[in-house]
Amino acid sequence: MKVASASQINENAILKKEKKTGRHGMFYYLRRDWQLYLLLTFPLASVLVFKYAPLFGLLMAFKNYKIAKGFWASDWVGFQVFQEIFSKPDFARAVRNTLMLNSLDIIFSFTAPIILALLLNEIKGIKFKRVNQTLLYLPHFMSWVIIGALAYQLLSVGNGVVNNLIELMGGDRIPFLQEDGNWLISYLAIGVWQSMGWGTIIYLASISGINPEMYEAATVDGAGRWRKVWNVTLPSIRVTIVTLLIMNLGHIMAGSFERVAALQNKVTTEFTTTIPVLVFRWGIESGNFSRATALGLFQAVIGLVLVLTADRIAKKLGEDGLI
Repeated sequence: MKVASASQINENAILKKEKKTGRHGMFYYLRRDWQLYLLLTFPLASVLVFKYAPLFGLLMAFKNYKIAKGFWASDWVGFQVFQEIFSKPDFARAVRNTLMLNSLDIIFSFTAPIILALLLNEIKGIKFKRVNQTLLYLPHFMSWVIIGALAYQLLSVGNGVVNNLIELMGGDRIPFLQEDGNWLISYLAIGVWQSMGWGTIIYLASISGINPEMYEAATVDGAGRWRKVWNVTLPSIRVTIVTLLIMNLGHIMAGSFERVAALQNKVTTEFTTTIPVLVFRWGIESGNFSRATALGLFQAVIGLVLVLTADRIAKKLGEDGLI
């Protein structure tokens, strides 16, 4: 037999009192906090308009959509569009490239902010730390158009600044963006540079919430900086790392269209055909909206399955997960 605690008894008494006085229920809170609920309508309307309303467009994946016939009058073809895209050679190539690029991004671009946050946490000079953080955040606010233009100015074979310096030091010019293998390395390096500074914000916030007494206890036990990082800091931010990893796995089939478009060229075509690029080619360039919608729906479903699977695995391993 369960015995109610003192706090539960007090809560029940308060609820009974509120019911008697009419200070209970949805309408009471609406009248009391109507200003807050009014402010809530704006983000709620934004979500409904831009997130849920476009879901009706997914019906195009199951129709032979023709602009002349319109959305509702176009012929229903079921899964025929999916059979068409699965048989296309570009589809297999796009899936392969998307998985490869995003998997490498998780290895490098996901781990780089963790390492950088640990390094920044060890900096004791507050002014020096703030200046470094500001400089590291700046690339996040630059569009990929600007980053792509800077990359070609710095890394091009003909007159790139980096290759000019390599030649002055007696080396040979390197085709960073004009050869497939070098393009892949440059793509990953530029992605790490662009995202790692901004990615440290969440980890630094998580690190700041660690109890200082844990570090003091580690110092008493004779632990150095490395042992404190390994035995105190990393275990304390493990929940944050797992949560962000699960969220990143949901984007493993998505990728960044802007990033590939800004860095691609006619010479390097081996890794530039990804799912977002293929959606753009089929939908915007070719006008085959049914095929582009079907590919986008396939990408979203795979991402959802990966998130749910990763969340379930994390829970089985003892983590909190997302849901």
